[in-house]
Amino acid sequence: MTPFTAKVIEIIRSIPEGKVMTYGQIAKLAGSPRGARQVVRILHSMSDKYKLPWHRVINAKGEIAIADDESSSLQELYLQGEGIELNLYHRVDLARYQFHPPS
Repeated sequence: MTPFTAKVIEIIRSIPEGKVMTYGQIAKLAGSPRGARQVVRILHSMSDKYKLPWHRVINAKGEIAIADDESSSLQELYLQGEGIELNLYHRVDLARYQFHPPS
């Protein structure tokens, strides 16, 4: 496992219930500001193995980025179950729900 992958896993595990982070935000904190797509791949391939709260990771617009309708709906349900509200456009208010870990 690369140091970047290990850091991404650590960051995702640290997202508290009721909060979200963006792919780009995680990539930047893990040391690769342009590594958002790598974060996507890590989530896709390692969420089950490392029991990651994958549903707490969204895109920079506050949207669920999963294209598959079933998985997208599941993510929305998980977020709502943690008290995160989505607006009429199915977006999360990042100003309200985005997690900013201490430096």
